Amino acid sequence: MHPAYSVIFFTTASGAGYGLITMMALFGVLNGVKLDPWFGTIGFGLGTVLITGGLLSSTAHLGHPERAWRALSQWKSSWLSREGVLAVATYVPLALTAWSWIVEGSLEGPFGLFAVALALLCVLTVHATAMIYATLRTISAWHNKRTVPVYLSFALLTGSVWFHALAQVFGYQTPVQAAIVAIGLLLVMFLKRSYWRTIDLTPGASTPESATGLGNIGKVRLLDNPTMTETFVQREMGFSIARRHSLKLRRLAFLGYCAIPFALTLLTSQAAPAVAVPGTLAAAICVSFGVVIERWLFFAEAKHVSMLYYGAQSS
Repeated sequence: MHPAYSVIFFTTASGAGYGLITMMALFGVLNGVKLDPWFGTIGFGLGTVLITGGLLSSTAHLGHPERAWRALSQWKSSWLSREGVLAVATYVPLALTAWSWIVEGSLEGPFGLFAVALALLCVLTVHATAMIYATLRTISAWHNKRTVPVYLSFALLTGSVWFHALAQVFGYQTPVQAAIVAIGLLLVMFLKRSYWRTIDLTPGASTPESATGLGNIGKVRLLDNPTMTETFVQREMGFSIARRHSLKLRRLAFLGYCAIPFALTLLTSQAAPAVAVPGTLAAAICVSFGVVIERWLFFAEAKHVSMLYYGAQSS
């Protein structure tokens, strides 16, 4: 698939935003961090900017962005519509939780319920985003049971690593925060490695023989290109990346979202502020850089079944 930069930014930015806001809400309601108004303003503000910027960028991939609102009406059958509905609904408990943290200075009673609802809606929205891809049977690399856990684990990682960095800046860091970052790092390492292994070793369900219905005759091969020039389908669905480039980018992504942040978190999270603050900020930046590469590969390595009609031997 052709990696659309607007969708890459949407999935990475919104995942980080929802992860950060989830961490803010849960640590706030569980008294895991002081309800400092400035900490709340920056934390919820950064999360809101990431979410809103990601949602707005996703409309740039549409042929008619002005009609994006119509997608909300198909929530009974479309995961894209459900994602939109959940994303919009999230702003209500987000505003209430931010108000209660920053202005009221309390997340007790009904304010605590708002925070819990906010965290739940954030998780459900990321889940809906992942389901948009996981339910596409025409793309075997996405239509597997690892797609949703990968999206959720990356949201946990990016959100927790930025939350940890902000907590270090304000002096509210705890070993629990570093432990959650470590858990997120281990999850993405295991799940993404499993995902890549699956798409490398498991052939797609469709073949030229099954696509044309001529499998009972024998091997099917392309005699001539179906079109004289490159079509929209070939440009969008037929993007391919050389295996050697894919492996290099996978290693670079792994260094960014796992290896380097793990070392930085382990070595600097409990150090003096002069070391811990730049160390955890560097870890957050490295994770974000690595996730962008990972998400680019998520699209670039995916093969659409329609390419079987243009000479591909497997989906």
